[in-house]
Amino acid sequence: MKSRAEHEVVLRAIPPVKELLDHPLFQLFPVSRPFLKRIIQQEIERFRQQVVQQQLAITPESVARRLQEQITNRLRRLVSAQLTRVINATGIIAHTNLGRAPLAPAAIEAIRQLAGGYCNLEFQLASGGRGRRESNVETLLQLLTGAEAALVVNNNAAAVLLVLHALARRREVIVSRGELVEIGGSFRLPEVLQTSGARLVEIGTTNKTRLDDYRKAIGPRTAAILKVHPSNYRVVGFTQSVAIQELSPLCRNHGIPLIYDLGSGALVDLQQWQLPAEPVASRALQDGADIVTFSGDKVLGGPQAGIIIGKKAYLDKIRRHPLTRALRCDKLTYAALEATLRLYLQPESLPQHLPVLHLLTTPVEHLRQRAQTIVDTLTTRAVQARIVPSTAQMGSGALPLETIPSIAVELTPRKFSAATIARKLRQNSPPIIGYVQDEKVFLDMRTVDASELAEIIKAINRL
Repeated sequence: MKSRAEHEVVLRAIPPVKELLDHPLFQLFPVSRPFLKRIIQQEIERFRQQVVQQQLAITPESVARRLQEQITNRLRRLVSAQLTRVINATGIIAHTNLGRAPLAPAAIEAIRQLAGGYCNLEFQLASGGRGRRESNVETLLQLLTGAEAALVVNNNAAAVLLVLHALARRREVIVSRGELVEIGGSFRLPEVLQTSGARLVEIGTTNKTRLDDYRKAIGPRTAAILKVHPSNYRVVGFTQSVAIQELSPLCRNHGIPLIYDLGSGALVDLQQWQLPAEPVASRALQDGADIVTFSGDKVLGGPQAGIIIGKKAYLDKIRRHPLTRALRCDKLTYAALEATLRLYLQPESLPQHLPVLHLLTTPVEHLRQRAQTIVDTLTTRAVQARIVPSTAQMGSGALPLETIPSIAVELTPRKFSAATIARKLRQNSPPIIGYVQDEKVFLDMRTVDASELAEIIKAINRL
């Protein structure tokens, strides 16, 4: 442990700000002098703290060089894109931490067309008057789901919050205890209800809720019944729940809306491609739900968005609410969502044009061929590679208990630890994200595109 006097010697060796500001190395970065000065001052302060807290083992002679390295690294991070493309080799298709659903080429092109200029976002070309930004998307959602009206906000949590705030503020909303879910990022449904201003009325038990529980809970202050699809978990065994078809007549008799939060939700039945079932938005309306909310960037395969569909009378009230403006989407989200929804006009060709469905339906044999290409082309001695069976997942709360057969490349370390190999792959350009299990690194081919194989092979051989 260094003494205070030794710390002082190191601290006195810190170069003046002016000297560092004029250093020729820092002039290479496209950062103006006032911002450069601020960065240097911040890094000097951070360096001082590291010395005082004995986080650095450093001599006075190396202070200037060490500070220059810190400032240079900071400048490099600042002028380089930190949000970057990665290769997803986790096997989780709609990976929340990796940006969820990859967009379809049609959606990417729609963004490209609009991003660099102006568009008719809220302008009617026919009349020359003001229009509604969601009108085109609403028309498509009406056609695809049979809904009377539709509205789009920035994510599904916002959709639920808006619906409850607009229709149930200062009143009661009935929810089964078995559906009081927590979604990603520790957001809990009871907290969303509280934030909306609605009062939660819990009924039933964790594993059993009956129709009579709902009936007994309805009172003069009841604003709605909320049905929640338990996206990221399942209660199995001795269970009972009430279907939408049973709840709908009860809500009609009492003149209150039945709200159904699908969470992920789908626009088409996934079982036609031999995939596990996920609730279909149009079916929820047919079964009697008055309002249905779901995500745009999960099974649907579009950009992040919260979609609200249902009865026009309720949607009109929601649309007029002040929060609707605060939660609305921008032109690029609408462009991508509109292009994605148009793909659903030909559902039979969705696996060819919608990346999420393409990833879900790619035959295992094709994945094995990709893995074989990697294994056959590796030259590194840092790892031993072999092809192993794997299981992929949809992710983001969709199909939580369902696994999808897949193939992975298993990398067994010869020179480094599995954690080191995983870290080196993450530091690649582009970063390659796999997973570590039993001191081995796995690269799941279900989420790896054939066009990315060369980059993976190059990165592994570089080990």
